[in-house]
Amino acid sequence: MDSDFLSSQYKNCRLCHRLCGIDRTSTAGRCGMTSQIFAARAALHYWEEPCISGECGSGTVFFSGCSLGCVYCQNHNIALGKTGRAIDAGRLAEIFFELCEKGAANINLVTPTHYIPSIIQALDLARSAGFRLPVVYNTGNYETVDALKLLDGYVDIYLPDFKYWSLERAKRYSGAPDYAEHAIKNIKEMFRQVGEPVFAEHSLIKRGVIVRHLMLPGSLSDSKRIIEYLYKTYGNSVYLSIMNQFTPLSEQLTNFPELNRTVTEKEYNKLIDYAIALGVENAYIQEGGTVGESFIPSFDYEGI
Repeated sequence: MDSDFLSSQYKNCRLCHRLCGIDRTSTAGRCGMTSQIFAARAALHYWEEPCISGECGSGTVFFSGCSLGCVYCQNHNIALGKTGRAIDAGRLAEIFFELCEKGAANINLVTPTHYIPSIIQALDLARSAGFRLPVVYNTGNYETVDALKLLDGYVDIYLPDFKYWSLERAKRYSGAPDYAEHAIKNIKEMFRQVGEPVFAEHSLIKRGVIVRHLMLPGSLSDSKRIIEYLYKTYGNSVYLSIMNQFTPLSEQLTNFPELNRTVTEKEYNKLIDYAIALGVENAYIQEGGTVGESFIPSFDYEGI
């Protein structure tokens, strides 16, 4: 893709639905970042969904900054841009090859929205040099559809969140009351691009959409609405990942006491039973031992 066109996307930034319009070539946008890529970790990651991590691990790149800024974020240090090392598209392309050499099943781009133009540049460089691993786009799901269209042909596996149905929850926890409206449109575009899931040997996914939903404490009715919408719209043509791993980090939740606990087994089981009753077949669920800061990676610049 033309590099001048890609660079221009930063000058009046409309990549996410904050629509800040800031010239990020000189000033940080609402995501907290300029057009300079910052990343905090690039390493094999074994705790994604089984079809993504496989036995060899997913080649995961954690980018700094975030357009959503959820109050309960488990990666808050990098989301706020407090952790990260500056790299350019050329170095990012090199990282893709280094992860490939380590045996990565795929390249997994975490919180990539605000760096879409640079990621495309890096993928163009890598592919021109023979890079062929599947690319996973791992997102909080607050992009614009126009931003996602830039990725058509570059992303093989979309891994979006669907965080909220309720506009009140979306506003309270992410300052984004329009979240569900845009998440719905985004998933439609993602599905248009990559279609139904395709698997390779060893049950690794090669192409498709997996929608993640992290259940929040006291959010059963909201969670049900999300699962119902996804199943009635896509049936088993997209995979669901229904997660119970919410980890309350008390220092962040002083003003949100309702979130200062884990999801109970009873709450989570009710949601899983509801999904089964709807007819959901293609879903990943979590069983005990998923809560804890031990599941949060060390953002120590490994691989950067």
